[in-house]
Amino acid sequence: MRAQLLVHALRQGGADVDVMTTSHAGSTFLRGFGIEARILSHDYAMQFDTRQNMLRQASNRNVAGYMANPTKMLRDICRLQRALRASNLLINDSFHPAAIVMGVLPPWRRKVVHVYGGSLREAVLSNFDGIGPSFFGPLFRRCVGWQIDAARARFEHDFAYALDDAVDLRDHRLPTPVAIAGPQRRTGRAEAAVYLNPHFRDTALADALCAGITEASLSTHCVGEGYAASRGWLSVDPDWATRAAHAEVIVSAPGMAALSVAMVYGRPIVLVLTDQPEQASNAKRAMQLCIPHRTVTWRGDALDFQRQVAVAVAFLAAGAPASATLASGSLQAQARVDAWTDRLLALCAAPA
Repeated sequence: MRAQLLVHALRQGGADVDVMTTSHAGSTFLRGFGIEARILSHDYAMQFDTRQNMLRQASNRNVAGYMANPTKMLRDICRLQRALRASNLLINDSFHPAAIVMGVLPPWRRKVVHVYGGSLREAVLSNFDGIGPSFFGPLFRRCVGWQIDAARARFEHDFAYALDDAVDLRDHRLPTPVAIAGPQRRTGRAEAAVYLNPHFRDTALADALCAGITEASLSTHCVGEGYAASRGWLSVDPDWATRAAHAEVIVSAPGMAALSVAMVYGRPIVLVLTDQPEQASNAKRAMQLCIPHRTVTWRGDALDFQRQVAVAVAFLAAGAPASATLASGSLQAQARVDAWTDRLLALCAAPA
């Protein structure tokens, strides 16, 4: 979502943007927003179960195997090197290991820019804390942190960061970019806008979620790439932010994008908690910032999950403000996108 917003904004600003992703699902998602993306390779990916719980051992094995196999990471570095010959910047919005290594070594380091959520960076750096020999976790943290910091620039974002007019061409802290919502769609019924990312594929969870929303007397607008074949679900909705901005309640995992939409447009949100470290951190921050929300957790019992959702949705919908914040929210969203666009274009134009 962040990529498609910035690609369109940068192109409107006069930049020539080439997009790469690491899966056919990512390419299909971006195509739904009018962006053609090439596949870098399928070799590197974090591993999740069908309910977005991170599979840590499987993920660690995948990362280690990718970095140790010269036919994988070195091949991706060669592909990225070819793409960089005619480019000012390589924007790494996934902590992809090939781009992290390139950000350390000349001549690539003067072109590599890392984009990440503050909670994701901490989750990556602490991945091996308490695992293996006592020295390994701190050593990993220092080495990877040094590699990230060695690149040309870093863009750290968070759903609750404020816009800062001070420009630092190496270190940036910006609010997560948000899509600009359009005019209200009249559905005739109170609605919950649901988005579950591609790691959600368990149909029992989706069915219980929708049943809970229906029990709370709301209609549903459900989007999730993992549920493309499920009745009542869309795989992609380019205008989901508009539905969310006008909905009584948003339902999503606590990712940066969903929390940003809830915050900018003043909508309450039901957070579907799973075992994903950076999203657990986001949920804690939402509580600290008093963002109107409730949390629900799948424990393997569909009826229990349905009841959790019904109670959370009914509670939030009863106190949901009217969507009178649309105008101010759209201005905030535009300001967020403009801040990203201006800084990235300035970085392109600045000497390395």
